[in-house]
This record gives sequence, C-alpha cells and structure tokens, in this order.
Amino acid sequence: MKKKVIIYNRLEQPVVEDLKERYDVHFFKNIDPKTNQDFFNHLKEAEGIIGLSLEVDKELLDKAPHLKIVSNNSVGYNNLDIEELSKRNIMATNTPGILTDTVADTIFGLLISTARRMPELDHWVKAGNWTGMLETAYFGTDVHHKTLGIIGMGRIGQAIAKRAFHGFDMNILYHTRTKKPEAEQQYNASYCSMVELLTQSDFVCLMTPLTPETEQLIGKREFQLMKKSAIFINGSRGKTIVEQDLIDALQNGEIAAAGLDVFEKEPVEPNNPLLKMKNVVTLPHIGSSTYETELKMSQLAARNLDAGLNGDRPPNLIDSNVWKKD
Repeated sequence: MKKKVIIYNRLEQPVVEDLKERYDVHFFKNIDPKTNQDFFNHLKEAEGIIGLSLEVDKELLDKAPHLKIVSNNSVGYNNLDIEELSKRNIMATNTPGILTDTVADTIFGLLISTARRMPELDHWVKAGNWTGMLETAYFGTDVHHKTLGIIGMGRIGQAIAKRAFHGFDMNILYHTRTKKPEAEQQYNASYCSMVELLTQSDFVCLMTPLTPETEQLIGKREFQLMKKSAIFINGSRGKTIVEQDLIDALQNGEIAAAGLDVFEKEPVEPNNPLLKMKNVVTLPHIGSSTYETELKMSQLAARNLDAGLNGDRPPNLIDSNVWKKD
C-alpha cells in the first residue's frame, strides 16, 4: 500500500505527477484547514505533508497520528511549530539556497523601481500625460553611490549587497545577529548598530526571517530615525514591521517612499492606504516567483519528503535533533 501524502497549496505540476507515482497523493488548495472535513479525513492517515503556508501547530498535529515529515516548499518556516514537531519526533524541512539569486533580483528591482518611480511614471505615460518636457516634480532619486543598509545579512541579504556593491558602487551597511566577515571582505560592508544603520542609510532594506524576536522589529521609533529622504524596502515578511507605523511615516513625510513585496495581511486588503500612495511600490509577494526557481524549490521539497518517508536523513532538516538513525 502506498504511503499517504497531502500536498497543500502549491507544488509545480511535474513534481505533483512524479509524487503520484510513488504515493497516495491528495491535493488541497484554497481550503480552511481548520474546518475542511475531507482534509481531516486524509490527515488521519497521512505520513507526509508537502507544500506552502499550511499552519502546522499542535491542533493540526493532534489530528495527524501517523505523520513523519512536513516538507515546506519555501525557505521560511514560520508557519511550522518546530518545537511541537520536534517534541513528536516529526521531521520538518525547508528549501534554502535555491531562491537566493531570484529573490535578490526582485528586491533590488523593487529598490530601483521605487527610487526612480517607475510604476508611477509608467501609469502616467499610459494615461496620456506625457505631452512635453518632464517637470522636476516627477524626478526620482539616484541609486548608484548611495548608502544601502541591510537588516538581516543571510544568503539573500548578501546577494543584494553583491548587486549593490559591484553593480551600483553603493556603500553597504548591515545589521544582523552575527557579523559576516565574508560580506565585509567581498562587498566592503560595514557592520553597525541598528540606530547607526537607520540614521545613515539612504535605502533601508529589511531581509530578516519572521521569528518572535523579529516580529514588529521596525515601527514608529525606527521610521523616525530614518532620513526624511530614505526609501524603505521590505522583502522579509509583513509582520516584521508595524504596518500602521509605516503608513503614518509615509503620510507624515518622515520617510520618502517604500517598496513592499510583503504585507501584514496577504493578500493585501483593497482598502489598505498603502495601495493609494504614489510613493509606494507594491508587489504581490513575488520574491521567488519565476517558473525556473519554483520548479527547483518543488523538486527539493520532494527530495526532502522522499528521504523522510524512506528512512533517510532529509537534506534540509530544520531540527537535526529529530534525526535519529537506527
């Protein structure tokens, strides 16, 4: 009898078809996992879960007595209660590394488009407003040779620093839990305090994972510390900032503009004031959303799942203490 696997939300179709050959696969999308009875019925027998954004907590795990592994199809895993999973000796995995360059491309593109007001001016031109010489009121700001402050200097943060330093001759400041000597050597990056970074940077780029320590990391005080000309870029998670404080900072002229790939609530609510601001560029959480990258992530998530279900150590096991080889 094939082992039962639940696919949740998103996995690229070639990987879905491949998994169907080896497992009893059941796919769920756009459901409420706390109330869907069909989901509960399959969860009772499931040995593996693979996919994106499923909240795996004590309540769900109580309904999954045979579960061996949860394979997250993302780098982040704030949707997983790792402590509870480890307590039950259930493996949890993610897909790091693959999306680094793709996300860095997106975030740096967001930075440029915000600074040069590209989406705003695109709409302006298409509306037929370009009838003569462009007035200075529509000018943007330079990116090259400016100071970029990166909060969270992991793989993606360093990939952003690489683009900024080698491509745009930017001065790099960073703040993170541990110093990154390789970034300092390769990109002339300078480690500094959060206050120094906020007060000195022309662009502030937030790239931390969402953890209890980083939730609402950036709020009223931090926005007030930034330059009035500063541009804030959030490529981490929406809940790493106090979104209302960002709205207030933009409305009060405390910072110049913002580029956002993430929001406190996703999909973003249509009445969110950020959507009405010309000095805010908004993206629908597309950091890693290219077909090539999503396929590679799905393939890695499937390799993690296969290993966990077949007695091998998954290549991207989050808590290594769970792995106990006989």
